[in-house]
Amino acid sequence: MNAKRIIPRLSFWQIWNMNVGFFGIQYSFGLQQTAVNPIYSFLGAHAEQLPILNLAGPITGLLIQPLIGAISDKTWSPKWGRRKPFFLLGALFCSIALFLFPFSSTIWMAAGLLWILDAANNTAMEPYRAFIGDKLPEDQQTFGFQMQSLFVGAGITLANLSLFVFQKYLGGNSANGGIPVWVYYSFFLGSFCSIASVAWSVYKTPEIPPTEQEIEELRIAKEKSTFFTPFIEIIVAIKEMPKVLWQLALVYLFQWYALFVYWQFITPMLKSSLYGISEADETKANALIESANKGVSVVSSDLSWAKGILHQVEVAVGQTGLMNGSYNIVTMLSALLLVPFAKKFGSKNTYIFCLFLTGLGIMTLPFIKNEYFILLPMIALGIGWASMMGLPYSIVSPSIPHSKRGIYMGVINMMIVIPMLIQTLSFGFVFKNILGNNPSSAIILAGILFLVAGLFVIPMRKSMTK
Repeated sequence: MNAKRIIPRLSFWQIWNMNVGFFGIQYSFGLQQTAVNPIYSFLGAHAEQLPILNLAGPITGLLIQPLIGAISDKTWSPKWGRRKPFFLLGALFCSIALFLFPFSSTIWMAAGLLWILDAANNTAMEPYRAFIGDKLPEDQQTFGFQMQSLFVGAGITLANLSLFVFQKYLGGNSANGGIPVWVYYSFFLGSFCSIASVAWSVYKTPEIPPTEQEIEELRIAKEKSTFFTPFIEIIVAIKEMPKVLWQLALVYLFQWYALFVYWQFITPMLKSSLYGISEADETKANALIESANKGVSVVSSDLSWAKGILHQVEVAVGQTGLMNGSYNIVTMLSALLLVPFAKKFGSKNTYIFCLFLTGLGIMTLPFIKNEYFILLPMIALGIGWASMMGLPYSIVSPSIPHSKRGIYMGVINMMIVIPMLIQTLSFGFVFKNILGNNPSSAIILAGILFLVAGLFVIPMRKSMTK
């Protein structure tokens, strides 16, 4: 679309309201980070199975985000707008999946619901990135993306702290096998937050109507459109992609591979390094509990040992929630504080520093044996997470044409899910055959990969930094 668009500046609270929906989306994402893999474990999955069981995220992101972006670019409803219909649809299905998830009775039921949940999250999240470019002038976009980082921190914080608080004060039932009751409450809260926060943003934020020329172009595009049109547009967009986006893809390869390793293996690391529980201990404890539940006679001392082990597993899950909640509190507090640093030192340099800080912080985790001191590296991860959720978008946004903003935001998210897919397919082998099934080694590797990601930010074109 070639028509000149006049985009008015928005106030702090207008930018706040338009991004509130990101809170619910990220609450759901927080549960995926922290609770889904422990649920798999509660249902009997082994550590080396976790990467493949998380295949939903990369696959749905790879398929859905660029398609939703391409479709939303060509969408306009006088009543609902361009991006908001996708917010609502994604949030609705996300709420349903979150409500049903803790009722999973088998690993594959949980995996199926994760597919639905991730598809819904991707449907809602991708248009939110394009929404910033639609609604904000260029000089406010860094602030807008960092406001999204704030809500990333807030949503994931509540998700993780809910797990910690509910486990600590409501207790569970994993001593009898299955998913603890306290896990249910976190998912129910997420189900409400998902739809409620998105509905708030939809209600409070009108979209900018297209010009008459844009409406005519949309009409012509709709008449010419076929089933294959969005796929063709994605391919063309990738072929014509600005150099800075190719450079970002290399950064993301290492950054998101590392993040997926951290999210999958932080709980197994805590179980082994902080609480001294091996996977063999957990497997044996689950077998003893299962035998007792089936009426098989089990020595009382063995049964007590098994219940103690499973209780410590729950504590490890709660500790994960506390740690992930802590780094997301830092994300929430530091997101907007990074804006003046980005203006003074450049978004690129700020991003590099944050990636290095994150890598060094994560590498220390396996060596800390105190459940309180281990929270200190979460400060580094929180600052890094705040930068990852905002600064790359502000770096590349000026190079993206308005008429293809949805497509390119989808392509950027393809850059996220492709490393996740690679990690999902490769890391089970790496973990078992190279790292010796050692979760601590997995976490150290994640830290090293963050350092590598920071190095690859350095050659990104300076003209694209803000």
